[in-house]
Amino acid sequence: MTSPSGLPRAFGLTGSASFAEFLATLHPDRLPAASTAQGATAPHGTTIVALRTADGVVMAGDRRATMGNVIAQHDIEKVFAADEFSVIGIAGTAGLAVELVRLFQVELEHYEKIEGVPLSLDGKANRLASMLRGQLGLAMQGLAVVPLLAGYDTARRTGRIFSYDVTGGRYEEHDFHAVGSGSAFARGSMKKLYRADASTSDAVRVALEALYDAADDDSATGGPDLARGIYPVVAVADSQGARILTEDEVGPDVERIVADRRTRQDGGTS
Repeated sequence: MTSPSGLPRAFGLTGSASFAEFLATLHPDRLPAASTAQGATAPHGTTIVALRTADGVVMAGDRRATMGNVIAQHDIEKVFAADEFSVIGIAGTAGLAVELVRLFQVELEHYEKIEGVPLSLDGKANRLASMLRGQLGLAMQGLAVVPLLAGYDTARRTGRIFSYDVTGGRYEEHDFHAVGSGSAFARGSMKKLYRADASTSDAVRVALEALYDAADDDSATGGPDLARGIYPVVAVADSQGARILTEDEVGPDVERIVADRRTRQDGGTS
């Protein structure tokens, strides 16, 4: 049914500033939860790491997607800029995760246009938790999405990291965190390398070392592929905003780590 203006009546309804709720009213079939068949075999992506720095946060993700024992994709991207000051990484069912990220990006942009101000970092974390709770049915079928949200809190002037479980539970991590099948190995690596006063460049190196350690022990996590020129995706969020580092910025660090590992396979302690 349409309004006198010719637009669907949903466009004239008043309610919250949530784009996801608007879409659920107008076209519920276009939400990620309605787009995947039960029991479908789908690519899964891991591993994502994030750590706080003296200036903000750094997040990095490997590039491998697996489907059972098969490598489904060598160069999938799992880390994205969510908005001007936050970044998001995804682990779990890749197709649903990417759709969730796109919807979350639109959600943040829609809120700012409707309310005239950006959503606070706590608000972004809470909104993402609510979106995950809407995916609980699929998670119970084995099609789970586990994101990692990090950003620069402009009110507190510090970096913050939020982790989630499949039910939408939200947890703030104080120093560093990792999600995905290689997360245990990545956290162990960051535990020995992390420094709270690290510069952004030093934190990028720690994130890359952690992903290398995860790939060394977890078959679902892909290490750097120098032959194909495939490096981890690295994002930074600080007072200047959120940005994805270019391959030219990440490449030298990756090559240095690979060279160092030829002489010391454990990567050292600092």
